[in-house]
Amino acid sequence: MQNMDNIYLITDIPGYTPQISRLLSMMNYARHTTIEAVKGMTQEQLDYLLDPQSNSIGALLLHFASVEYAYQVSTFEKRELTEEEETIWLPALDLGGAGREHIKGHELGYYLGKLEEVRGRTYDLFRTVDDSWLNEQEEFWYGKQGNHYFQWFHVFEDEINHRGQIRLVRKRIPQ
Repeated sequence: MQNMDNIYLITDIPGYTPQISRLLSMMNYARHTTIEAVKGMTQEQLDYLLDPQSNSIGALLLHFASVEYAYQVSTFEKRELTEEEETIWLPALDLGGAGREHIKGHELGYYLGKLEEVRGRTYDLFRTVDDSWLNEQEEFWYGKQGNHYFQWFHVFEDEINHRGQIRLVRKRIPQ
C-alpha cells in the first residue's frame, strides 16, 4: 500500500491517475508522521487523558480511521452511515464523552490495524475513479459547495491537526 521508500515524494503511484496519486502521496506522508508520533506507546499511554474533557491518543487514532471511513461512504457511496456503522464509528467520529467511554483498553496494534484496514479500502476505492472525479462538486459544509478533492484534503488535514494534539498529550504523560 504505502511505499515508505518514497515517502518524501509527491508523485505518481502506479494504478492511479496523476492527481489521485498526489493526493494519496500526501495522505501517506501524513499517516507516516502519525505512526512515528505514536511508535512504541503502551495501552496505558494510549488511554491517558490530560483532563476529564480531553481525548486520549487512542481515541484520536481511531478518529482518523473513522473520518476516513465516513468520507469513503459519503464521497464514493453517496450515503450516510447506517445505524450499524454509527455504532462502530460514531464514538470515534464525534470523540468527546462517547469517545472517552468507549475507546480504551486497546494496544497500539489495534489502532494501527484499523488505520491500515480503512486506508486499504481507500486505495481500492480510488482505483475506481480518475482525476475528473476529484473536481465533482456537491453540497458540503453549511450549504456550501465542496469538491471531492477538498473533501479528501480535509481527511488528512484533520489528521495533521489532531496529530499535534497527540504530540502534546504524549509529552504530558507522567513518566
